[in-house]
Amino acid sequence: MKKILILALCISAANVNAQNLKSLLNKALVSDSSKQQNTLSNLLKSGTTNNGLSTTDIAAGLKEALQVGTKRGVEKLSAVDGFFKDAAIKILLPPEAQKIEKTLRSMGLNKPVDDAILSMNRAAEDAAKSAVPIFVNAIQQITFQDAVGILKGSDSAATKYLHERTALPLTNAFKPVVQKSLAATDATKYWETMVATYNKIPFVKKVNTDLSAYVTDKALSGIFYQVAQEEQKIRKDPVAQTTDLLKRVFGK
Repeated sequence: MKKILILALCISAANVNAQNLKSLLNKALVSDSSKQQNTLSNLLKSGTTNNGLSTTDIAAGLKEALQVGTKRGVEKLSAVDGFFKDAAIKILLPPEAQKIEKTLRSMGLNKPVDDAILSMNRAAEDAAKSAVPIFVNAIQQITFQDAVGILKGSDSAATKYLHERTALPLTNAFKPVVQKSLAATDATKYWETMVATYNKIPFVKKVNTDLSAYVTDKALSGIFYQVAQEEQKIRKDPVAQTTDLLKRVFGK
């Protein structure tokens, strides 16, 4: 059913002449059942399918799926331990600081390392909620043509669409929030303590990392990862289709 909708959307979105349209319809009618033939023909003629879905419904369904998915994803990550206890997105020390961790732990200095890691994740959790307005703005800009591309794409196509259009504004908006959150959660203090402890060790190469840039990047990666998980649930799991429109567009 979804493949038929996608084909119909692509045909109606394209500026094809009558002869080409007839040829495309003939191919579809030969390969599909009579029920599917009626669905395709109805959508092309009237903009609606047999179950009442219009191209407007489908575009609205995609927007609603993204709004629901981003809200759920952000709510999960902005909760306590949203990042810290999720192994897939937990923020660890930057690559150049991993030698610090190994060295300090080998000396029994676990606390400054543990404090730094926990506080970075707390900062990401604190900052995550600021992503919602930026996502909502991008979702509102989705066009009919965008919807066709998303429907034809993978189970995370909508998330990829958001990433392409929001990565830069999210980074710009996120970094000052992360900086504030790093200070509020004492991440900056713990980081500086850890690095200072390491840098006092004789003959080690000094480390100087832009912590806010690093946490910002990792926080955004975690958010997009979680939004993709929510999108896949909405596409596949009836339980996640929590509104009538989502059930109509994505239901089997």
